Amino acid sequence: MASSSVDIVSKCTIYPEPYKSTINESLIKLSVSDLPMLSFQYIQKGVLLPQPPLSSADLLSLLKLSLSKALSHFPPLAGRLHTGSDGHVYILCNDSGVDFFQAKAPHLSISDLLPPPDCDIPAAYRSFFQYDNMLNYAGHSIPLVAVQLTELNDAVFIGCSVNHAVVDGTSFWNFFNTFAEMARGSNAISKPPVFRRDAVFDTTAVLTFPGGGSPVTSSGDEPLREKIFRFSREAIMELKIRANNSPSQKPQILGNLVKKNPRAEISSFQSLCALLWRSVTRVGNLDPNKTTTFRMPANCRHRLEPPLEPLYFGNAFQRILSAATVGEILFNDLSWVADRLHQNVLAHDDATVRRGVKDWERNPRLFQLGNFDGATIAMASSPRFPMYDNDFGWGVPLAVRSGRANKCNGISYAFPGPQGDGSVDLEVTLVHDTMAALENDSEFMQYVS
Repeated sequence: MASSSVDIVSKCTIYPEPYKSTINESLIKLSVSDLPMLSFQYIQKGVLLPQPPLSSADLLSLLKLSLSKALSHFPPLAGRLHTGSDGHVYILCNDSGVDFFQAKAPHLSISDLLPPPDCDIPAAYRSFFQYDNMLNYAGHSIPLVAVQLTELNDAVFIGCSVNHAVVDGTSFWNFFNTFAEMARGSNAISKPPVFRRDAVFDTTAVLTFPGGGSPVTSSGDEPLREKIFRFSREAIMELKIRANNSPSQKPQILGNLVKKNPRAEISSFQSLCALLWRSVTRVGNLDPNKTTTFRMPANCRHRLEPPLEPLYFGNAFQRILSAATVGEILFNDLSWVADRLHQNVLAHDDATVRRGVKDWERNPRLFQLGNFDGATIAMASSPRFPMYDNDFGWGVPLAVRSGRANKCNGISYAFPGPQGDGSVDLEVTLVHDTMAALENDSEFMQYVS
């Protein structure tokens, strides 16, 4: 296998192109959804693209200019974090700029980075991103964004690391899409972000950090394996039908079920999550009486009444926690597990979101990264994110991949399949023994392409 090392050949700071911004505030206060993320690491996501029909110098110039234009529409990302005398943490929109790295790895080819489905994710992807193991709190002193262009033998990879206390997945991919849109020569932004801070997530609560300084988090130091499991649209539809039809019930035709009560239908993604929860629990060799938890993010923008703008900038998500004993997960069928997830998703309405905000304000706290009891499974990202819309002018991405940030035993990231046909790629991270057992789990693998 080819070496995973890359050579960094240049580094510079990119500043926003002069532009009359829609943002009036020089300080944007972090919200109830932003603050807990200060103990997490920077988001690291990127796209593998075909070889561009440009020289290296022209490609570099195009990306630098496009990034500058994109930043002019996202001025907070060119700033720094700032803790005021009142204890509140703000984004200081001061145009300090972002880091841009150029790297070369001519020994790596598409065939090295997109191996057969039975192989683990190549370690080379980890070297395509900056700010490894960097906590979001570090945004007080380092840029909130770092972009790395890695030129390969027959392709390029554009990796983007963004402070997760400043953006969630929705805002991250809107910025990435805008970056690509500028590279395609657009003179206007098609999806401008909304920088309002007068929503329910705005808070007067102050988060106190351990020792008054940088927070500490842990994702564990156990050896991990990372692997992509691809689920075709047809396989997911089979799962959905199975999840919506318990063996103890009369089979339903999904179309009729939707007409009768749209909220009664378990979704495709909930069905897939149920399969993952049930399968990883089964191969984990856990005590039947132990409680296992499945965590999935809920975009709160449309759950609020009135709803937030779809392109509200910042973190606007909460975690939905579903719990059951190991015995319950294994004794009951897939439809029972899927319904457990489904009911909790349905219950996460405006009132639930607001209760979550009040609960955090009574006890401001940081999120902790890790699977400390070995019984937690977490789903992150979403197959609804427009990851494959990142055409920089010479073709759509061949693949979407992440770096090593925010990885621990039991976490999975959901990506849309590259075909855009409703397929889903799950990027699963597990300890070695559990991953090996999952690869041999017949119920799980029968749905994997």
